This record gives sequence, C-alpha cells and structure tokens, in this order.
Amino acid sequence: MARIKNIELPGEKHTCIGLTAIYGIGRPLAKTICEKAKVDPSKKIKDLTDDEIASLRKEIDNYPVEGDLRREVQMSIKNKMEINCYQGIRHKKGLPVRGQRTNRNARTRKGKGKVVANKKKATK
Repeated sequence: MARIKNIELPGEKHTCIGLTAIYGIGRPLAKTICEKAKVDPSKKIKDLTDDEIASLRKEIDNYPVEGDLRREVQMSIKNKMEINCYQGIRHKKGLPVRGQRTNRNARTRKGKGKVVANKKKATK
C-alpha cells in the first residue's frame, strides 16, 4: 500500500482513482498528476514501484491538498464571517450558503426539525 500525504491509498484501485482518496484531488487532477509523473493511470496502486510513488509524491507537492487545503478553506470562511458578507452571514446562521431554498429542504444545514407548540392537525 502506498502512503502519500499521510493517507493510505487503496491498493486494489487504479492509480487515477486511488489518488482521489486524498482531500483536494479529484478525477481530472489525478489524471494530470499521473501524466506529469509519467505513471500509467490504469496501473493498480499495489503494483507501483517505489520510483513511481516518489514521482507521484513530488508532483502532488505542487498542489494544495489535505491539511493545507482544509486550513485555506476554513480561513476563507472565517474571513467572510468577519467582513459580514452575505455568505458569511449565512455561515453564521447555519443556513445554506449558495442560494438553495430553505422553506422545504435545508435539513443538512439547519439540523433536525424543531417542534412548533400548539399546532393542531387538521381533522376531516
């Protein structure tokens, strides 16, 4: 098993798919990393040589991934909250940030439904 950026890559997967286990690397970026590192994207991770893993590590170092990227994202969210822009206000209130509706489906952001007192069910 290859270990890159303190992440154990799944050995049974192809290289371009296995690299997506690292936060910040998706399919297109994984493909370009494989091309630049001169590693066959369809080769399984368990079959990679030490030289190929080293070249992948070296190429991945050129991109913000894992801890650096997470820190960068959190800092940008904090910055938006400090300057009180629209997105920052939505983050503070725990509401959807990117324009989604809230009167029907926002349970992921808003949390579990709150019970309204004395609301009677309509009877027939």
